[in-house]
Amino acid sequence: MMEKEIQRINRKEGAPFYDPNVKPIMDVNEIVKRIPHRIPFLLLDKVIHLTETTIVVVKNVTVNEPFFQGHFPGNPVFPGVLQLEAMAQAGAVFILKDIPEGEIWDTYFLKIDNCKFRDKVVPGDTLVIHLELIAPLRRGVAVMRGGAYVGNKLVSEAEMTASIQRRI
Repeated sequence: MMEKEIQRINRKEGAPFYDPNVKPIMDVNEIVKRIPHRIPFLLLDKVIHLTETTIVVVKNVTVNEPFFQGHFPGNPVFPGVLQLEAMAQAGAVFILKDIPEGEIWDTYFLKIDNCKFRDKVVPGDTLVIHLELIAPLRRGVAVMRGGAYVGNKLVSEAEMTASIQRRI
């Protein structure tokens, strides 16, 4: 990404820039190597930006996802709780990005604060999720702030605290 585009990622300046023609940093195959989530609960398609303090991921919302059968028939809406889960999965990819291959770690929610759902997300939308680390990773605990966008519109946001633990 160009420096100007990276600066736009700041929530106050609007949505992260997403060009679907640019090769992602991680595709879905790389993502599943880092986190334990699998279909139908894997909610990330690709990582498009990654630094020491931020990550931007893409989730393509498609009508064939199983939860749309019941949420809501005839008026499909991507559940807010799954928007939060997608943010959490992005946080897991971010937190676990430097873990050596072969080591197995998991991330767990400890807390969600200041969560807001601002608009509905429907099939056909591309959800672009931006997360930033708001406190240094200490004792296996990460504090992040995230926002999910459809186009230039902020549709959901939250501050999340997560713990990383070695799987036994």
